[in-house]
Amino acid sequence: MPELTFADPTERDDLGAFVARAVRLDGQCAVRLRGRDAGLIDAWVATPFDVLATRTVRGTVQPGDVTVSGNELLAALAVVRGDRVDPGRPRDLLWRSALPPEASWQLVDQLPARVVSELADRGLAVARENVGPTGNPPAALLDQTVLTVTGDGLEVKVPLRCLFAMAGMGFLGASDADEQVRVTATDAWLRIDARYGAVVRRRHALLPLLV
Repeated sequence: MPELTFADPTERDDLGAFVARAVRLDGQCAVRLRGRDAGLIDAWVATPFDVLATRTVRGTVQPGDVTVSGNELLAALAVVRGDRVDPGRPRDLLWRSALPPEASWQLVDQLPARVVSELADRGLAVARENVGPTGNPPAALLDQTVLTVTGDGLEVKVPLRCLFAMAGMGFLGASDADEQVRVTATDAWLRIDARYGAVVRRRHALLPLLV
């Protein structure tokens, strides 16, 4: 059976807060847990905004790459107060998203967290006025570019859906006046890191296969 081991109780609580946000956004979400060197665990979820969200905590996971139910993991983290937690049975078939590479990221720029939060708030206000028939904002609105960040020879366009994912996951809470949000990128991926986690999305749509 899978097992999580935490270096400190605060790490378990941090993961619990991340999973709780993910379950609130999608009650049927899956959480992918991947171990890294130096005793770190990367937790990944696919948000309803077609954006990945991730948070890193100190600890180990066995096996080193496993997907579990968000609900089962949240219940285990809430009930078990020790440093070892059974996250639930493996559900690897539930994970359908590609993950970005661990290396080759370039720092594009750092932005004031306050500015990013304000942009997200404005976007949410516009989305409430433009709800589609399914109750969700139209894809055209979510795909609108709200930020263009340049640096290190790169120009990165940030769509509104990335800020929605950050707000929904609680990454854009109250922040200090000097707090920064870091934008990094590879040729294919965009990543935005805030204090409580990061969102990741492909910079370009995948081309369909020719038949």
